[in-house]
Amino acid sequence: MKRLALALLALPLAQSGASAQNAGSPAAGKAYWERVAPRNVDCRNCHGGAGEGGFGPDLAGRGLSAAQVLRAVRQPWGIMPAFAESQLSEQDAADLAAYFASLPKPPEPGKWRFEVPPGAPPGQATLINMGCGQCHTPNFQGPRNNMGGYGMNFDYFANLVYNHTTAMPAYRAEIGNNATNLDMGNYSRSRLTVGQLRQIYFWARDEIGFRPQLAATLGKGETGPSGVTYPLTVTNNGVQGRGMIAEGLTVSLTIPAGHNVVAATGQGYQGVVNNVATWKLPRSAPKDQERLTITLSQPVTAAANLRGEVRWAKPAPKTGTDIPVNIAPAPL
Repeated sequence: MKRLALALLALPLAQSGASAQNAGSPAAGKAYWERVAPRNVDCRNCHGGAGEGGFGPDLAGRGLSAAQVLRAVRQPWGIMPAFAESQLSEQDAADLAAYFASLPKPPEPGKWRFEVPPGAPPGQATLINMGCGQCHTPNFQGPRNNMGGYGMNFDYFANLVYNHTTAMPAYRAEIGNNATNLDMGNYSRSRLTVGQLRQIYFWARDEIGFRPQLAATLGKGETGPSGVTYPLTVTNNGVQGRGMIAEGLTVSLTIPAGHNVVAATGQGYQGVVNNVATWKLPRSAPKDQERLTITLSQPVTAAANLRGEVRWAKPAPKTGTDIPVNIAPAPL
């Protein structure tokens, strides 16, 4: 009897310890919400930068519990894909609930990040209306890179959408990409139907076109006798035998004010016009890599850094204009 009484007395203590362990932290929730890289999810693209809503419902100041946040993430009521434990844990849900509670309720929900443009073809309209365009932009930039780099058929693409949390790691392993972040959950076939997904896929393939999987990376500068040299590597990350070949490449670097170009190497260097250094490359096939360098009179800084882009003539988008591949600033 005495043991039973002690056990009953200990029970509230154990329960209160578990509650304390799962208590949400507004600061941790804010950090989760605003994380950029490496990141797990891009909630803000649909729910607004401060939870004010947009394509997805507003979350700020609604008094949501941790259980409600977790339920909405694991078993969404609407079009939102379902996210896994590895993407958002019970503690993350508690932290987010605490963060949302710390925010004022907006007077009205925010606007969509991207609206359907006038005259949009049906596939693009479906892309935006089903939420895909809110993260991937109305031109479906990243996925069209993956599609072009792999030569994806519809079934492969559909598996990435409906079984994203397991199919994306398998795809990355196959192409030799060691990234571990998973931004998206698993879409439901009953809410994003196969017919709607076919509209999106065939618009991307036949109407605007897949993109070659190009990337360009600036390296850290090395100081030498004539100045500071920055390496620039242009790579086609497509799969050999499957990926698209890019032709007629133009690589451009904007030179920061107060910096002079002392030298440059690499095929097709055109010189500097209006503070922009340019290279012309005839083609880039999957796994091709072109190494270029540019030497500046002084090192770059956070405020005055190199930036650039890569464009290509073929394959050109079949409708409208496409967005180039951006070259991120050189590491300092």
